[in-house]
Amino acid sequence: MDIRQERVSINSSIRRAGIEQGIRAVVLCPSMIYGDSLGLPTESDQLPKIIRKSREMKAGVHVGMGVNRWSNVHIKDLARLYQLLLEKAPAASVFYAENGEESYGDLAAAISEALGYGGRTLSWPMDEAIDELGDWARFAIASNSRVRAVHARELLGWKPKEESIMSWISRMND
Repeated sequence: MDIRQERVSINSSIRRAGIEQGIRAVVLCPSMIYGDSLGLPTESDQLPKIIRKSREMKAGVHVGMGVNRWSNVHIKDLARLYQLLLEKAPAASVFYAENGEESYGDLAAAISEALGYGGRTLSWPMDEAIDELGDWARFAIASNSRVRAVHARELLGWKPKEESIMSWISRMND
């Protein structure tokens, strides 16, 4: 089964529990997460893989033309949103988490600058990315995922305040 189908099935089960069983269950769909770990040393999915491949290729990498866009959210802002969900979110609700979006081409250029490659970027062929990362690459680094956190802002009062993804990338080697 496609991992995206699994996610939809899980989200539907959570919402049904809220509606049919009165369980205060909420779905949160974060976009690309960035920032330094807040506890155990962990990494998000997309950026660490792109950064590792960029180091290997000595240039910022993206799949295809790099025009695909992903919404993103800082891990500290996401943690604050989880707290608001626990305090205020109605059962069976769905929220997105984002504080902007960037294209993979722009991310690749920023990563290249931060790693000292002068902004040089390369396109990573899709078949090679899939061979290396599995089918995950098709939808995680070669697709669009554009969301808006309107409900989180308006219904819960969530106000992201951490630095942008581009700012975080620019100082990743500090």
